[in-house]
Amino acid sequence: MRLAIAQINTTLGDFEGNLGRVRAGVERAREAGADLIIFPELATCGYPPMDLLERPSFLREQERILNAVRELAHGIAIVIGAVVPAPGTEWIRPLANAAVALVEGRVAHVQAKTLLPTYDVFDEARYFQPAAERRPWDFAGHRIGLAICEDVWSGSYWGQDRPYPIDPVAELVGAGAELILTVSASPWQQRKIELRDAFLTDAARRHGVPFVFCNLVGGNDELIFDGASLVADRDGRVVHRLARFEEDFGVVDPFESGRPEVPELEAADALLERALTLGVRDYLHKLDLPTAVIGLSGGIDSAVTAHLAALALGPENVTGILMPGPFSSDHSLSDAHSLAVSLGIVTHTVRIDTIYKDFLSEFAALFGPEKNYGLTQENIQARIRGALLMAVSNREGRIVLATGNKSELSMGYTTLYGDLVGGLAVLGDVLKRDVYRLARRANADGERIPESSIRKPPSAELAPDQKDSDSLPSYEVLDAILEQAVEQGRSADEIEAPPGVDADTVAWVLRQLDLNEYKRRQAPVVLRVSGKAFGSGRRIPIVQRTGSGA
Repeated sequence: MRLAIAQINTTLGDFEGNLGRVRAGVERAREAGADLIIFPELATCGYPPMDLLERPSFLREQERILNAVRELAHGIAIVIGAVVPAPGTEWIRPLANAAVALVEGRVAHVQAKTLLPTYDVFDEARYFQPAAERRPWDFAGHRIGLAICEDVWSGSYWGQDRPYPIDPVAELVGAGAELILTVSASPWQQRKIELRDAFLTDAARRHGVPFVFCNLVGGNDELIFDGASLVADRDGRVVHRLARFEEDFGVVDPFESGRPEVPELEAADALLERALTLGVRDYLHKLDLPTAVIGLSGGIDSAVTAHLAALALGPENVTGILMPGPFSSDHSLSDAHSLAVSLGIVTHTVRIDTIYKDFLSEFAALFGPEKNYGLTQENIQARIRGALLMAVSNREGRIVLATGNKSELSMGYTTLYGDLVGGLAVLGDVLKRDVYRLARRANADGERIPESSIRKPPSAELAPDQKDSDSLPSYEVLDAILEQAVEQGRSADEIEAPPGVDADTVAWVLRQLDLNEYKRRQAPVVLRVSGKAFGSGRRIPIVQRTGSGA
């Protein structure tokens, strides 16, 4: 059997655009002499559709596109992810997330998704009815099992920690399936590909059947899909893999034996850079707003954000605004200029000193004369800068890219309506230590980010000689605690404090984490690259008294 895999980048609700990608894949597969082509999960409408599924017009258009794809299935079979009516009418959720097999212009087989994830960013049980049964599909002399994403995540690989009582793959193989085809929309996170490979290859080896895994690629809101579609042979070896973080196409015979394993993955830093670049590009391009503006402070966070934006959008589509104030160091300005030159982006400089002094004058009338208004006068500088960035956004139609990292967002070391303004938080799920990793990655082939931006102590520069370490533990300590608290879900008594760090420091970090939930609710969309990002996958009440994460 010659099987084509079409790893495409869909856009939610862009029905004609999605159909065009499907049509191009089918034509390419036909030219390659393929018998069958497989597309990702919900390729007809895009993933995840969420409450768009409650719009009758959305469902009508999705059905129209599925019928159009059905007409393409002549001389070649098509397996595609789509929304279909669920069996019966009494169910409160009358829809199913399905893999649909199309042959000679007709629907030959439909397999609804069995396992509907409701953890982290997923809420599929809100919209879909689970499959009541799992049956193989007879095609070209073979019995083929169709699975949809989460359906392949429940198997013996997990041992006693198996997440579901049902194993759809085992049932399909038990019913005679000789091949498992999986349509998937599996979002990326750091270390995700290795884990996905491990349980897919384990299932192939245990069941003695080849697996074809066709994954979505592209960015949709906060989620980034990596593609990395693969074929695992019956011995559990990955013998074919499509590209990571870009559309790709391949033709294989899944039953062929004796093929070599594919090479190892790229380094983690390279994958993180590519993921964020794709996330920025698709977020802006799918909004039809392909230009960005960034506040450049001379620090590492804004430098890495600008580097990623230039990669994603092209340097000609990125503008940097330098906004020195009364406490800005000379090197901040020179570092920001050097960065702009190395990246090839245009910059404008707006000094905020006069605006800042005007605010201080008004503070005297409002609060009474004081020598120092403390945090109030520090934060007003950030808010002046935020207002200027939004002015550029309004005037030029550019999206403001926020530059704060996950460590800062965790601690509330950000200013509402200041450095939290923007349409997208590029580094909002990247701990400070990983921002440094990205900076070193950026400079691997020559200096793009000034070394002085990497070496100097981080500072908001809102007060004389200010450093982040005046208000926060060292980032080495902070990130070690945050990784355990946020990404691993550990409570205070479970966290392994770094050497020399006492329990009071851990408790303080967790308290600040809880206290600043209200700020994160007002932050821009955060690109998700970890197992637990600030966004739809982390739902913590703002008002709560749980004991500082204990």
